[in-house]
Amino acid sequence: MKARRARIAAKTGVKVKKNWLGRCIGLTAALLAGNAWADSLNMTSGVTGISNTIYELHMLIFWICVVIGVVVFGAIFWSLLRHRKSRGVEPAQFHESTSVEIAWTMIPTLILIAMAWPASQALIEMYDTGGEDMTVEVRGYQWKWQYKYLDADYNETFGFFSNLATPTDEIHNRSVKGENYLLEVDNPLRIPANRKVRFLITAEDVIHAWWVPDFGIKRDAVPGMLNELWTIVDQPGIYRGQCTELCGKDHGFMPIVVEVLPEKEYDTWYGEQVRQAQARKEALSKTFTADELMAEGEQVYNTFCATCHMPNGKGVPPVFPALDGSAITMGDRYAHIRLVYEGVPGTSMQAFGNQLDAVALAAVVHYERHAWGNDAADVVQPRDVINLIAGEVK
Repeated sequence: MKARRARIAAKTGVKVKKNWLGRCIGLTAALLAGNAWADSLNMTSGVTGISNTIYELHMLIFWICVVIGVVVFGAIFWSLLRHRKSRGVEPAQFHESTSVEIAWTMIPTLILIAMAWPASQALIEMYDTGGEDMTVEVRGYQWKWQYKYLDADYNETFGFFSNLATPTDEIHNRSVKGENYLLEVDNPLRIPANRKVRFLITAEDVIHAWWVPDFGIKRDAVPGMLNELWTIVDQPGIYRGQCTELCGKDHGFMPIVVEVLPEKEYDTWYGEQVRQAQARKEALSKTFTADELMAEGEQVYNTFCATCHMPNGKGVPPVFPALDGSAITMGDRYAHIRLVYEGVPGTSMQAFGNQLDAVALAAVVHYERHAWGNDAADVVQPRDVINLIAGEVK
């Protein structure tokens, strides 16, 4: 503890004493001085107008509470010392005071009104989602985020999933943890600087929560409901957040990464994504080679399936069954497609029909039927998925 106090003193210039009173005095001195140590203990001021408003409101109420605490506890300690029995002070004899009753009712009421006024203004501003320049739907899954970019009529132009990108070796302590451990993803959400972005927040399975502290925004993602958020970020950069709802065993493995791009750079990126989405739609009618399906399927499998069924297809029986040599991977291909598309209610097997398009579904099913030594002697094409969905295959 002595060495720790010395390190804090060297870093902050504030001497931290070993007793609790000394610590309180040291912390108060750091807060008054705007010290870096105090900043690390305080909430962040963020990079948006809303986050700065919240921070200023927080500090205003904090100092009001400090003043109230000093007055109240000062009066208590002064009374205890000034009127203690050892000084021979006789207690006063009285029953009530109307003036005091009115004072200690009205003063707290006025203080609460003074605190409520700026708080209400901040809440009104936070919920003003109108006048947006663009809209993004944010949908939580166990355990990943899906982002859909919507046009003016709220039709999807393109979308993608954002998955944890921290290597498993770091998670299982087989390698040194990186700077952004558990706060890195394969596909970050990208938005433009200096434009108002409206977020529609929802969830597919259980309650999640979308939170980016630097933006000063957080909202629960509730299945069957749409909650709204908005932000305007002036400064391009990368900002990180997390799911802040206990949503299951991998709750800590669904980070949020938002990359704010300069407006021209964002417009270029957005146009390219729209073109790729159109090309993806055209690929639904394409016939792929087995090698193309295996390459695409391996990528989809490692992203969506390997966590439960393991990269080697051995699974974790009995909860997560093996796919290597299983009856489903070696059986009827349409039964296999249906299982992946619809999932298994009441189990951990999700329905991927609303997460993957026909190309990705065909590729991952084909991969599972031909990886790890499996040989189902067939080729699964996107049209097989489309025919099954259309009811042309029973």
